[in-house]
Amino acid sequence: MRTLILSGAVPLLVGGCGNAAYDARGVDHEETLLSVSTTGEAESRPDEAQFQAGINTWARNAKAATAANHEQIEEIVAALKEQGIPEDDIQTRTVSVQRIDWGDRKGQFQASNVVNVTVRNVDRAGEAVTAVTDAGANLMSGPDLRMADPETTANLAYAQAFKAARARADAYAQAANMEISRVLTIRDAGGSQGSRYLPAAMPPPPPPPPARMAYPQAMVESVATMDASGSGRIMPGQTTSAVAIQVDFALRPK
Repeated sequence: MRTLILSGAVPLLVGGCGNAAYDARGVDHEETLLSVSTTGEAESRPDEAQFQAGINTWARNAKAATAANHEQIEEIVAALKEQGIPEDDIQTRTVSVQRIDWGDRKGQFQASNVVNVTVRNVDRAGEAVTAVTDAGANLMSGPDLRMADPETTANLAYAQAFKAARARADAYAQAANMEISRVLTIRDAGGSQGSRYLPAAMPPPPPPPPARMAYPQAMVESVATMDASGSGRIMPGQTTSAVAIQVDFALRPK
């Protein structure tokens, strides 16, 4: 059994033995092991969006700041429901109350409440953003554009990765006057889909840091492009799914 390890396009002949003992990977003594690492990509249009919206309120004491904040966040939630967003897609993200010890509001209390919103129809995400800003939201971040069924696009990327691995193995086999006898193993190295990581048989990289909140009201509009009617317009574009695999092939002489 001979072993040929291929990473990218650089082969390395590890060794050869005409009377090799049984190989745990299933390679017979007349076969050559070829390991190929490849990647695959597929693009798709995101069909849902997530964004965070909230409100900061200030008052002379914590109770008054909290009461004012509760009233305002209820208006934001009501505006979202009017857009057809169910309560299950509105989730509280942060709630806080703190005393301000600096600036013009020194000595006052600030209450904050932020909700995470999922819009199942990405084409209506801009309308939802406009609705919450009209309702008084002065905290906003996002959107995070994603696919409701990420596996569909990921599977296309895996298919492309395997196709590339097979083509590369065929090329090396032909150059060595050999042929592929069988596929021994396929290892999933994971990948990414936009800002999301696809799981693999190893820990994924750490997620990106959370987006910073835009506090001034004038900055709220930065999450969307405003259309002619003044409504926010989210442009979903395309999201790329990228994956990596390693495939072990058994080669035999022609």
